[in-house]
Amino acid sequence: MSLRVMRVLENQKCMRKKEKENMSILSMKGNTGMRWKLIVYWVTTAAVAGEQLAGGVTDLIHGGTNVVSGPSVVLLMERLGYPVYLLTIMGVWSLLGSITLLAPGFPRLKEWAYAGIFFLYTAAVFSKAAVPGYLRGIDDPTALIWTPLIFAVLTLVSWALRPQSRTLGVLFPALARRTNGKVNAPIKQAVSR
Repeated sequence: MSLRVMRVLENQKCMRKKEKENMSILSMKGNTGMRWKLIVYWVTTAAVAGEQLAGGVTDLIHGGTNVVSGPSVVLLMERLGYPVYLLTIMGVWSLLGSITLLAPGFPRLKEWAYAGIFFLYTAAVFSKAAVPGYLRGIDDPTALIWTPLIFAVLTLVSWALRPQSRTLGVLFPALARRTNGKVNAPIKQAVSR
């Protein structure tokens, strides 16, 4: 190998090492903004993944809406007009989504997990609001809508604050190029013929 190639490889190793060090909260002593961003990311991700894990188990065992107590999720699904077998499907996907959010790597799979979890929460909000008379007779009808709505927002916050190592690349490549930001993947230009 030539000396030039060896220098390039050494630089790449150093850059990878610095990138790994930047992921640690302890190494960000001087960068308070990045530290708080990472803390908020992990708190929101843990909340969403924990709720998905508990919800997935509850759906699979057809337990209560409060994990161990409360009305059965089967009754909830029947009141909303959904078939009961949908609980098994949602339970399996919720468990897989929570594991995916917490596992290192797999950035494309994480994108799908975030999308699926967001769709699940927003569907819960609209399902409960759309069923005529569903909210009548309940002590606190807004609680049924606010809980999935809050978790949908937490999912968006977790997605938006992910570290670079958990993304597919720059969200807006054109903006990154204008501001001389680092772009991981090249943009394919459309060729007009």
